[in-house]
Amino acid sequence: MRTTLVMMTAGAAMLVGLSGCATDKAEMGTVTPGGGTAVASLRTATNADAGRATATEVEGGLRVSLDASALPPGTHGAHIHMVGRCDAPDFTTAGGHWNPTSKQHGTMNPAGPHEGDLPNLIVGTDGRGTLAITIPGATMAGLLDADGSAMVVHASADDLRTDPSGNSGGRIACGVFQAG
Repeated sequence: MRTTLVMMTAGAAMLVGLSGCATDKAEMGTVTPGGGTAVASLRTATNADAGRATATEVEGGLRVSLDASALPPGTHGAHIHMVGRCDAPDFTTAGGHWNPTSKQHGTMNPAGPHEGDLPNLIVGTDGRGTLAITIPGATMAGLLDADGSAMVVHASADDLRTDPSGNSGGRIACGVFQAG
């Protein structure tokens, strides 16, 4: 009986280890008590609702999730921009990508990535898309600095390599992060 129990425990540990690959603790992040949350309500150039981004301070960084709606189907670059302004129609008031570490753009760029780089957002035919990522080393204090920051969705896919914006095209949705 003891041997069986040990084998079952080892088997359970293997299953836990395998399931950990899909939802790795480092990727998910452990919420930091009192770490705070910031929310950005995304709007299009015509002021239509385009979803919501949430940043939560976790152990080792910021967990950013994006739940987009009413956007054109396809693959879109999604980035945190360095200024908390979203003036339509082109949202250029959000400035460049959030880059407190002075790196180049793109996870596939040997001199990158910067903290504003996020994976591409894939939007389905229903206009909805989601993504979530933990940005190592990022802080809520940096996100909500004196001039704030914004979540921006771009018209085209990010090539994840070309500085400064991955050739991701115009800005189609924007939201300013506010402490939550």
